[in-house]
Amino acid sequence: MDTARESGPRGKAAPSGARRARNSLFWAALIAGAGTLGGFISQFPYGMLYVGVLIVLAAAGLGAGVAGSNWNRAGAATIVGFGTMALGLFAGSNLNESYLKLLGERVDAVVLESREHTNSKGDPRFYCRVVDTSGETHELDAIQNCYADVEPGGRVFLFKDRLSGLDPWMETTDSRALDPLGLGITGGLFLLVGGTMFTAGQRRRSDRDLHEEHLRKHGPPWRSRG
Repeated sequence: MDTARESGPRGKAAPSGARRARNSLFWAALIAGAGTLGGFISQFPYGMLYVGVLIVLAAAGLGAGVAGSNWNRAGAATIVGFGTMALGLFAGSNLNESYLKLLGERVDAVVLESREHTNSKGDPRFYCRVVDTSGETHELDAIQNCYADVEPGGRVFLFKDRLSGLDPWMETTDSRALDPLGLGITGGLFLLVGGTMFTAGQRRRSDRDLHEEHLRKHGPPWRSRG
C-alpha cells in the first residue's frame, strides 16, 4: 500500500527503495559535479570564463528545478540553487591553485611591473608582468594570485601548467603547500549541495502527497449549502 502511494510529480509511480536511492545519488553527483567542473573551466583563458559560468548557472537552475518542481522540496531547491553558485565560485580558484601547485612546473621569475590599471570596461584591475628564467613574459592578475604586495624587481615563483592550458599561478615562496581553508570551503559546499540534493530525492513528494498533507492539516474544502 505504501509503495503504491509513492508517486512522481504528476501522480505516476515514482522510484522507491534502491532505485530511488540510485536516482537521488545520480542527481546529487550530477549537480555538485557540474558546479565544480564549471568553476574549474572558468579559470581557463580564451573566453572559457563565460562557458564555466554558464555551466554553473545551468547546474544551479537544473538542481533547483528538480528539487523544487519535481520533488516538491522548496527548501532544498533554495539551498541547491545558491549553494551550487557558491560552489562554482570557490571551486574554480581552489582547484586551479591545487592543480598547478601539485602537478605544475615550478620556475623562478622576476616581477617587471605591478600596478593597477583600468580595462576597456572601466573596471580597475591590478596586474603583474613577470619574466621567468626561460625569458618568457607573463601578465597575471588576481586570478593567478597577483596582488598589490608584489613589488617590481621582487623574486617570485611560477607554477606553470605542463599542458599549457592554464595561466601560471604566482607565489612569493616556492612552497607547494595548498590552502586548507579554501579546500575546506570547497569540500563543504560540495557536500552541502550533493547531500541536500540526495536527501531531497529520498524525501521527494508528489502532488498527491501534498494534497493529502493539506487535507490532514486543514480538512476538506468547505462547501456552501446554497
